[in-house]
Amino acid sequence: MIAATRLTRRFGSRTVVNDITFAVSRSEIVALLGPNGAGKTTTLRMLAGLIAPTSGSVAIDGVQLTKAAGTSLRRRIGFLTEAPGLWDRLTVRENLRIYAGLYDLAHAEQTIDRALEMFELTDCRSARAAELSKGMRQKVALARALLHDPAILLLDEPSSGLDPEVMRMVRRLLEERRAAGCSILVSTHNLDEAERLADRVAVLHERLLAIDRPSALRQRLTTGRLIVRVSGDPSSYIETVRALGPGFTDPAIEGAALILRVADLDRQAPALVAALVAGGARILEVRAEIPALEDVYLHLVGETSEVRSQKSEV
Repeated sequence: MIAATRLTRRFGSRTVVNDITFAVSRSEIVALLGPNGAGKTTTLRMLAGLIAPTSGSVAIDGVQLTKAAGTSLRRRIGFLTEAPGLWDRLTVRENLRIYAGLYDLAHAEQTIDRALEMFELTDCRSARAAELSKGMRQKVALARALLHDPAILLLDEPSSGLDPEVMRMVRRLLEERRAAGCSILVSTHNLDEAERLADRVAVLHERLLAIDRPSALRQRLTTGRLIVRVSGDPSSYIETVRALGPGFTDPAIEGAALILRVADLDRQAPALVAALVAGGARILEVRAEIPALEDVYLHLVGETSEVRSQKSEV
């Protein structure tokens, strides 16, 4: 497990990361979301021990990441940086061989062969890194991050430059690493990928705005609207809904659906369904309107931006 406690980083007078606390448990994937300049890369670099926090601390399995403990603890981390950082004049195999040496890997050549095969890089193993496309460079960087079988993975925009087929393979690989007990933190702009992959989502904009399961984050913005789809014309059931009383507010038609606001979904939905069925309706769907993760993200980030704007005007 990797944990950040009141982590803060300033560059001169500018605060990039401000007092954030969270942890990534074993067998968990956490997606780190935020706009450009929100502090995601700086957070990952502090967690990896590449830069020191201005204040706060990082711990791995309860052991603080300090200068004294840094070397041994960093060996447990696989870090994919925002830029692949390959040696352009070296071949793909030579790039991986250097990292295998840094980690004193036993059976290094066999390990490299497995990594090349896993990421479908065998055919370009003798190509210089400078000759590779952006997507291929990203695959080499991912292979390098996983080469020493780390217990913790910190990935900064892992899908950058990857086509959907390769990204599906990477997603499957991360799910396998999670099942094997790995703690994984993924910085991404891909909200769909975050929702499909992550156990929890953390929204960062200098401060940690929220961290929770995607479904729980969406639930925060539940509109209170109930969507009911029936077979046939939904407008013919407007009066049936109104007859239920004031708890069923302003029924309306949107497309082929009946829309209404309810104060207590769990209590009122069964009564609504019973009344519609008694009135001859054939129910196709009843669901609460829950926003997409993108809406939650934009709401949280927009709310913070508005507060900052108000402070700057004071």
